[in-house]
Amino acid sequence: MGDEPYFIDRVTDLLETTVLKEDEKAFNQTIVYGKDVSMDDIISLCKQYPMGAEYSLVIVKEAQHLIKEIDLLENYLKQIQPTTILVFNYKGKTLDKRKKVTKLVSEKGILIESKKLYDNQIPDWIEKKVREENLLIEPKAKFLLAEYLGTDLSRIENEINKLKINLAEKEIISCDSIEKFIGISKEYNIFELTKAIGKKEKIKSFTIVKKFSENEKEHPMVLVISQLYALFSNVILVHTLQDKSVKNIVTLLKTNPYFVSDYQVAAQNYPLKKATAIISYLREADTKKKGVEIGESDFNIYKELLFAIFN
Repeated sequence: MGDEPYFIDRVTDLLETTVLKEDEKAFNQTIVYGKDVSMDDIISLCKQYPMGAEYSLVIVKEAQHLIKEIDLLENYLKQIQPTTILVFNYKGKTLDKRKKVTKLVSEKGILIESKKLYDNQIPDWIEKKVREENLLIEPKAKFLLAEYLGTDLSRIENEINKLKINLAEKEIISCDSIEKFIGISKEYNIFELTKAIGKKEKIKSFTIVKKFSENEKEHPMVLVISQLYALFSNVILVHTLQDKSVKNIVTLLKTNPYFVSDYQVAAQNYPLKKATAIISYLREADTKKKGVEIGESDFNIYKELLFAIFN
């Protein structure tokens, strides 16, 4: 159960492919959908004995549609059919942990809560996934993937699979290979924009935001502003630290060591007073984008924002 469907699907797929042999599945494996069945139907399936196999497997996908009937599972949980493996995919929601049925599920079986990963956990998850596929990845490349693909783990897995098809075993995934096989620009992305602004590279910054404004769907301004807000919030925190060592910055900012040098450079280029003022500029740009001041193009908003940041 939970908000992250990826792990729910992975566990279910594993059970679907390993519990029964192929020749046992025809009579012993049943997959139903919560919106199409009742809890009584499911309990009846669970009470059937396996035919020519050690277990029968009943998988209920989209079980969240059975929320109004979930308490009817209590009686079955008190007298479980030992030869039946029952799997509920309860996506987007979690059972009320105070309910008796939830406590019985935990006592009689296994209850897995599938939580969404935080943004800062995605790069490490990408690296782990890449290693599972017998590949390697450059630090910059994993952050590029994370920035572009967000927290959609299924989408990330699909893109890594594309790379696997096109790369040799143990090959290192670079920004070049990501651009070639996935289509993510290694030059025009939020990762490069924050770095350019931090370094006060004006021409590069304006070039990137022009590209962003030409493709709002791939580079929503709201997310760009959010990333810039994170950059300057961290710059302000760096200014307030007495101990500005890499180790201390990583610990207190809860950031990846790879980004520390970017924050240090930005802190040198933007004094505390200026960094604080930039937070206000970002709020103004966000307000304009959300329609308080109607009529301005994305590029004009970006230009005004960058002008305020750099001057």
